[in-house]
Amino acid sequence: MTINFYKYQGTGNDFVIMDNRTNIYNSLTVLQIKHICDRHFGIGADGLMLLQLKEGYDFEMLYYNADGQLSTMCGNGGRCMVKFAHQIGINKDKYHFIAIDGEHTAEIETNGKIKLQMKDVDAIEKHGSYYILNTGSPHFVKYANDILNMDVYEKGAAIRYSTDFKKEGINVNFVEILGEESIYVRTYERGVENETLSCGTGVTAAALVSAHNDNGFNCITVNTKGGHLSVEFEKTGADHFKNIWLCGPAEFVFKGNIEL
Repeated sequence: MTINFYKYQGTGNDFVIMDNRTNIYNSLTVLQIKHICDRHFGIGADGLMLLQLKEGYDFEMLYYNADGQLSTMCGNGGRCMVKFAHQIGINKDKYHFIAIDGEHTAEIETNGKIKLQMKDVDAIEKHGSYYILNTGSPHFVKYANDILNMDVYEKGAAIRYSTDFKKEGINVNFVEILGEESIYVRTYERGVENETLSCGTGVTAAALVSAHNDNGFNCITVNTKGGHLSVEFEKTGADHFKNIWLCGPAEFVFKGNIEL
């Protein structure tokens, strides 16, 4: 089986994307997806996505983690998927697509960056020194100092595989405050089982927890190892957020084919 693929990255979070509008890739197995994402024996990526037709939408986004399993929403992946849709001729002023967590709207700005509307958030659980919330995927958020020198793999894996989170898994974010409207985020992602250079839903979760305006518009600049993002949103209550937009670059890397 010959797979035609496209490689994209959003602040270093990289993805293999396939055009599945004719359903030719419906038979991909967990092992095949895992092989494609393998950085030594395959193409190499943090995840794989299929763009599919869906009545009432510009497209449907299916996202698989690097372990080959169908996963929850991926924010950077969603931004890359919009750029890919544009590349293959789905040209819109405003995109309307569906993913596993529901409907999303997105726009390509004049500078080429992608604005992706994320799901509303109406609950943040505070547990002593850390927070739990779902921004399309489940996230653990904890503030820390000097995170550039932190062993995120070791500390993140210890939390992800702890008794509380081992069964379902959770993404682990360490956040350092740089200023009132600026943070640095490093993320250990479940399914990848390693630190990624950036995580869109994790960046979003960290930004919501770091809101500087308790009643109204917020814009948080987020630094990651892979680059810069921003999250705009309205905070309408203690744990209520709406009009959440993840904003940043999404870049085509290369295309090719692989024989499975």
